[in-house]
Amino acid sequence: MSAAEDAILALLAQRAAGATICPSEAARRLAGTQGNWRAEMEAVHAATDALLACGTIGLSWKGAPMQKRRGPYRIARR
Repeated sequence: MSAAEDAILALLAQRAAGATICPSEAARRLAGTQGNWRAEMEAVHAATDALLACGTIGLSWKGAPMQKRRGPYRIARR
């Protein structure tokens, strides 16, 4: 499992059931307090795709479920 996948799952574990996270939250976690979180977004997108393919997470935007990552999205546990 990648560091980005770990970051996504750790953030989701801290949230209430049904809550979502923004992918940028995972990127910020990877980058640390002094890091460039935008540079981590590619890794977060790849990790999101991998976790989605495994059925570990689900995606949505403005409450509507998404089948694949496209444009803005939120991440939730399945």
